Amino acid sequence: MLTEGVHAGDASGVVPSSFRIARKLVERLEDSTSGWILPSSFHARIPPERVEQAGHAAAILGDIVFRKYPFAGGTRPMVDDGAEALLNRTWRPALSTIGADGFPPIADAGNGLRPSTSLMLSLRLPPTIDGHTATRAMKSLFEADPPQGARVSFEPVQGASGWNAPPTRPWLAQAVTNASQAIYGKPSAAMGEGGTIPFMAMLGQQFPNAQFLITGVLGPHANAHGPNEFLHLGYAKRLTACVAEVIAAHGAAG
Repeated sequence: MLTEGVHAGDASGVVPSSFRIARKLVERLEDSTSGWILPSSFHARIPPERVEQAGHAAAILGDIVFRKYPFAGGTRPMVDDGAEALLNRTWRPALSTIGADGFPPIADAGNGLRPSTSLMLSLRLPPTIDGHTATRAMKSLFEADPPQGARVSFEPVQGASGWNAPPTRPWLAQAVTNASQAIYGKPSAAMGEGGTIPFMAMLGQQFPNAQFLITGVLGPHANAHGPNEFLHLGYAKRLTACVAEVIAAHGAAG
């Protein structure tokens, strides 16, 4: 998103700051106090099964829901309820400003208006909201009726859609629970992930009536995709045994 105000000189108080224009545009999308995304078109109805799963997972995880993140100093999480935190990162839209241009380094900054401000925004969407439709909505939201007639342009980089698994059938829910109890001695739990795996959406479209068991070895200090990625072999072996138990149950169910 690029906003342009004045091209030379210090005209504060007369010419609008390009940063203030950018800030007003972002406030069309996000409530800066709460982080709530304002347009209803970016929200989706959360299936009751997902709400129940988030509550169950949060009860098991406890404060790990929050402790897994490296908060700086006395920074507090946006919510203090574990289930709501899980739903926030999986089923509610959220905005991050991940880049900016037009700002000089502080050591080189002068007391004048900059000609333009560019922001790179990342809007995470609920899995049932179409990414391409949301991208068009963002372009319309930002470019329509720009503040004080400033020139505003929105250039999309990528609009990706998430994926929501079909409702879990009783046989699969029971098979997963039985396997977890047999291998780990504890009940199973399910939760979403605040990202997208395009391959799963492709499988879901190709096999709309299929049931899915998506799991993996990812826990504290795992550092997935990092140069120091860590895999707990003992846990991986037990998880493999759980998957084998579920496959066997599927075969027995016919």
